[in-house]
Amino acid sequence: MRPPITKVRLQAMIEEATIDCYSESEQLAGWFTMIEENLAVPFETTVLGVQVTVEGIDLNRSEQIVAICSRGRSRQSLPILDLPLPRPPPDGAEWIEAYRHWRSEG
Repeated sequence: MRPPITKVRLQAMIEEATIDCYSESEQLAGWFTMIEENLAVPFETTVLGVQVTVEGIDLNRSEQIVAICSRGRSRQSLPILDLPLPRPPPDGAEWIEAYRHWRSEG
């Protein structure tokens, strides 16, 4: 299990994701880029008691960062803010944690 992100690291991640962003759309694009570049996919997790594979992430028309989840031939998008992370979390999951923290303060 990884140690929690320090406040100093969290602030550095927030700055890195949102640097030179002047609007909420630009900030969201910055977060999407950081998560997409750092999150190791695919990985398995459990959603509503069902094991799914997170194949990747996307930015939907509603400007939400979503996880693309699959089970068999079924696929569904789930807001990354609501995605339960497995234990241990995949590499790069700290970017999801930082994004969640940033959203909770905004």
